[in-house]
Amino acid sequence: MHLAATATPQPDLRLAVVLVLLVALAMTASYVGRLGVERNHLTAAVRAVVQLALVSLVITVALRSLWLSLAFVAVMFLVAAVTSQGRLGVPRTSLPWVMLAVAAGAVPVLVLVLASGVVPFNGPGVLPIAGIVIGNTMTAATLTGRRAFDEITGHFGSYEAGLALGLDSPAAAYEVVQPTAKEALTPGLDQTRTVGLVTLPGAYIGVLLGGGTALEAGAAQVLVLLGLMAGQALTAAVLLRLVAGARLVRADLAGRYPR
Repeated sequence: MHLAATATPQPDLRLAVVLVLLVALAMTASYVGRLGVERNHLTAAVRAVVQLALVSLVITVALRSLWLSLAFVAVMFLVAAVTSQGRLGVPRTSLPWVMLAVAAGAVPVLVLVLASGVVPFNGPGVLPIAGIVIGNTMTAATLTGRRAFDEITGHFGSYEAGLALGLDSPAAAYEVVQPTAKEALTPGLDQTRTVGLVTLPGAYIGVLLGGGTALEAGAAQVLVLLGLMAGQALTAAVLLRLVAGARLVRADLAGRYPR
């Protein structure tokens, strides 16, 4: 417990100063490097502080009740789907399909870890694992979809060639977009391959700061990483089929895809 007391950052003036300096450092790097995202750094930082402050208050209450925790998970899921839908550039009417893709990855993983009892089915057990899994399946949906749409746009001739050879539209499109899945899943796979050697991810550090042993921290992190690997793979597989089947069509492709 002494480790948790000394290693956890305290919300005091020192933390505020460090946060301001970190944002200034990011903005300066963007300005000097002509990255063009100085304002994005500032707005992202302000949003992060405000949102986390509000969410911390809500979570404090939600953790006291399983039902409140489940309601908060539902809100997280909806926000994740809406965020991914916006990043994909598909119409708002396509939101149910994006929700399907995110749920396809998140739900099986959460059901398995919670129903097995590995993670307790209560507020403190449900909220952290659900947030991690939903957030990462959202990322998988966004990366997979954006790469798939870019591939169709850049290789539209290959799609048309597939049609000319007698393939129906979903089959021809899938031949084009299928190779993009590996690239979309690579960040998660690399994190899993290098855990403990390059980084000590959040779940591991969280357990240590909470007073757990290194073995308990390792078990928690392996559970999270393998859960994310499964969830992201499921989401990517479903989303690719939705793109190939033209259930999801980016705005700039509307009218010429599908053929």
